[in-house]
Amino acid sequence: MTQSIALNPDRLLPADPATRTVARELVAIAEDLPLLSPHGHVAAESIARNDAFPDPATLLISPDHYVYRLLNADGVELADVNAGASEGTDPREIWRTFCERWELFDGTASGYWLRREFATVFGLDDSTIDAAHADELYDQLSAVLARPEFRPRELFDEFNIEVLATTDDPLDDLAPHRELAQDPAFTSRVVPTFRPDAYVKFWNHQFPANVDRLIDVAGEGQTGYRGYLRAMANRRRYFIENGAVSADHGVWTPTSVRLDPSEAAALFDKGRSGQATTEEALLFEAAMTYEFARMSVEDGLTMTIHPGSYRDHSEKTVGRFGPDTGNDIPFAVDYTRGLQPLLSDFGNSDDFNLVLFTLDETTFSREIAPLAGFYRAVYAGAPWWFLDEPDAMRRFRSATTGTLGFSRTSGFIDDTRAFCSIPARHDAARRVDAGYLATLVVEHRITEERARKAIVELTDTNPRKVFKL
Repeated sequence: MTQSIALNPDRLLPADPATRTVARELVAIAEDLPLLSPHGHVAAESIARNDAFPDPATLLISPDHYVYRLLNADGVELADVNAGASEGTDPREIWRTFCERWELFDGTASGYWLRREFATVFGLDDSTIDAAHADELYDQLSAVLARPEFRPRELFDEFNIEVLATTDDPLDDLAPHRELAQDPAFTSRVVPTFRPDAYVKFWNHQFPANVDRLIDVAGEGQTGYRGYLRAMANRRRYFIENGAVSADHGVWTPTSVRLDPSEAAALFDKGRSGQATTEEALLFEAAMTYEFARMSVEDGLTMTIHPGSYRDHSEKTVGRFGPDTGNDIPFAVDYTRGLQPLLSDFGNSDDFNLVLFTLDETTFSREIAPLAGFYRAVYAGAPWWFLDEPDAMRRFRSATTGTLGFSRTSGFIDDTRAFCSIPARHDAARRVDAGYLATLVVEHRITEERARKAIVELTDTNPRKVFKL
């Protein structure tokens, strides 16, 4: 592999000398533990094929909305970085644009990840990133990407990735997952995740066609809403047979309702015909959130919920570049009232794990920690998306630990499409947790022995337990 550039060993650790000393010891325990990634968006096909990574811009910039959304805010047209559905800009030119604006990322989570990635994966000194060195750095990165050992399967070993979850359509064949599972030379696990959003949301213009295909494939001859539920349950079983450990739900709000089957069927028919109102669409999604919890109680898939994102906020951007192009914006949500029906019925079920993520960090101490502090099924999901940066991760620990301790959180979730950034993201989380635990030690709130155990819990034990790894 490429010779790494040395990084400051105290990065992200507390500035206080006494606290930093304890944190260093905890980092030493955590840094060699395997990487567990139970929620992410790397494509299984690319791993199974062991495709060579493309050029530096196509790998690091064009698919990464963390990066290009900030470039857009600085005046760079998304078409000029080949974001979304656009193409045609020369990758070298995209890299030049990025280098010219590298200082935009100072202090950001993306800046930390990229610096760590550049240094440890590519052997690149980020202090040289500027317009004058852009072409030289592009060639250096391209040479690394061309090496035969720099392929996804080889990097699993280099990165120490034990488990990587993908995110998959309910009707995916999952052939790449089977290929990887059956390859004796590939010792890591790549597991699928059941993601049914496109088959639940009436406002998705493909909803009628999606559910028609779902019922035809897996409804066992049943029709309508009854066939729809049967098909969902059958496809979940198919995912489990192919290694899945969780089902992921990107809901508008964390709302659940118990509906009479006849009322749910009537809603389903209206959605299928395109005649449902917005209120009816949200009601059906809430009803299905309840039904998916019931299914998880039955089949054992961990259920993850991540609400509160106003998807595709910029109509012009979506119209030109397509969905999921960096303009999703968080909004406030209500877990306590919204999930009461679901939790009242299933929250203390023994084999049900429900992970609650949020983009509204005010809910950590007010709602999510108290819910996870009572219901045996509930776990507080780690900070993610806009919150997976050092200061927000520290606030998460401060907001939840007093209620939850260390056992009721999910473990770190990298939630990334950028494969080469996975080690950097986990490195950041482990260092922040080490710093937080060290502070508790220095304040005499826990012992050093307990902190050494807790860093392993947060890093390794919890994700294995929560996602049944």
